[in-house]
Amino acid sequence: MSQKTLTENAQAGAVEAPSDASSGKRWWILAVIALAQLMVVLDATIVNIALPSAQADLGFSDGNRQWIVTAYALAFASLLLLGGRIADLFGRKTAFLIGVVGFAGVSALGGAATNFEMLVTARALQGAFGALLAPAALSLLNTTFTDAKERAKAFSVYGAIAGAGGAVGLLLGGILTDALDWRWTLYVNVVIAVVAFAGGWVLLHNHRDAENAKLDVPGTVLVAAGLFSLVYGFSNAETHDWGSPLTWGFLIAGGVLLAAFSWWQTKAAHPLLPLRILLDRNRAASFLAVLISGGGMFGVFLFLTYYLQLNLGFSPTKTGLAFLPMVAALMVTAQVGTTRLVPRLGPKAVIPLGFGIAAVGMAWLTGIGVGSSYSSAVLPQLIVVGLGLGLVMPPAMQLATGGVAAEDAGVASATVNAMQQVGGSIGTALLNTLAASAATDYLAGKDPSNKLVQAQATIESYTTAFWWSAGLFAVGTLIAFLLYRRGVPEQDPDAAPVVHM
Repeated sequence: MSQKTLTENAQAGAVEAPSDASSGKRWWILAVIALAQLMVVLDATIVNIALPSAQADLGFSDGNRQWIVTAYALAFASLLLLGGRIADLFGRKTAFLIGVVGFAGVSALGGAATNFEMLVTARALQGAFGALLAPAALSLLNTTFTDAKERAKAFSVYGAIAGAGGAVGLLLGGILTDALDWRWTLYVNVVIAVVAFAGGWVLLHNHRDAENAKLDVPGTVLVAAGLFSLVYGFSNAETHDWGSPLTWGFLIAGGVLLAAFSWWQTKAAHPLLPLRILLDRNRAASFLAVLISGGGMFGVFLFLTYYLQLNLGFSPTKTGLAFLPMVAALMVTAQVGTTRLVPRLGPKAVIPLGFGIAAVGMAWLTGIGVGSSYSSAVLPQLIVVGLGLGLVMPPAMQLATGGVAAEDAGVASATVNAMQQVGGSIGTALLNTLAASAATDYLAGKDPSNKLVQAQATIESYTTAFWWSAGLFAVGTLIAFLLYRRGVPEQDPDAAPVVHM
C-alpha cells in the first residue's frame, strides 16, 4: 500500500484533519498519561528503600516484610487484563480517572497505616487500581497518537518512563525517606494524582470502542487466578524453595489455569483477550521482549541497590542518584530507537541489537569486587545497559499495541503491562534464588565469621545474578532476531483511530 493511500485512508477514518491546536493538545495528553504511568511504575520500587523504616515503625517481622512488595505485584498482575477490558467497555477516560482517584485514595490509606495489616491491604488495593489505570493510560496513548512520527515520539517518552521508572522510584524513595518519612513514599502519589486527574478531566474524551461487547466473566476468573498463582508461586520461591508445594504447586496451577484461559478464549463469544491480538508475529515478539526485559532489569535494580548500599556504603538518596546515568542513557536511545532506527531499519535489526548491548553491559558488571569504585566498576556498565534497554522497551511497547483494532486497544495495552509485571516477578524470584545458592556454595568449607569471606560471598551472589541477567538478555537477542519480521512495519490506518480534539 502506498504512503499516499495510507494517508488518504487515515484522513477518511477521522472526523476532521488534525489542526495545530489539536496536535498541541495531544502532547498535553501525553504529559498527563506519562505522569499517571510514572505513578504506577514508581510504586513497584519506591517503597523498597522505605521498608526498613516502615518495619521499625510498625513492628512487623522480616517474614512479613516481602508482602509489602508482593501484595502490590499480585493484585496488579492478576487484574491487568480485566482492567484493560473495563477501559474498552466503559470508556478509557472513565477508567483512567477512577484509577487515578482510587490509587491516590489507597496510597493515602497506606501512608496513614498504623499496623502491618493496614499497610499490606493498601498496597494490594494500589495494585488493583493500578491494574485499571495502567492499561487505560497506554490505550489512550495508542488511540491519541496514530501519525507515525508523532506516535514514535510519544512511545519513546512512555517507554522511557516504563523502563526507567523503577530507578526513579529508588531515587525518590530514598530522598523522601531521608528528608521526610517513609510514609511520604505513599503520600507523594496524592500530589501526583491531583495533577493527573485535573489534566485528564480537562483534556480527555471518553471513548467506548467495545461498548456492544460483554465482559468475559469465565475468562476474567481464569486469567486472574492463573496470573495470581504464577506470581505467587515465583514469590514463594524467594521465601521457601523450589521444592516447596507452595512454589511448584502454585506454578503448576498457574500454568493449568492459563492454558484453560487460552482454550476458553477460542470458545467465548466476547473473549477477554482475543487471540487475534497474539497471532501477529511482531506483536507476539514484542510481548516476549517486554517479558524478558522486565525480568532482566531486576538484576540491575535489585542487586545493584544491595551492592551500592551494603558494600559501597551509599545512602538511599545517593543510591537513587547512582542510577540516573542509566536512566539518561535509556531515554536517549528510546528517542533514537523509536523515531529514527525502527522506522528505517525495522525491529528485526534494532531490538536484538538493544538486547545484545544490554547483555554486554550486564556481563561487564560482573567485574565488581569488594573494593571496587562506582566510577570505574559500575557507572560505565550502567550506561551501556541503559543504552541497550532503550532500544528494546519503547519500540517493543509501541509494536505490541500498534495495529490493534480500536476495541482491543485496552486489552492489548494490559497484556503489555502484564508481561512486564510477570517478567519482573519471575526475574526477581529466579535471580534471588540463584544468588542465594551462589553465596551458600561460596561459603562451603570457609569461615563464615570472617568479614572478608562474608563480603566476598555477597559479591559472588551479585555477580551470579548479573551473569544470569546477561544470559536472559542474550536469549532475548536470539528470540527477537528469530521472531520479528524483516522490514519496516506498516502503520494500519484502520487500527485505533486518532482522537481529534
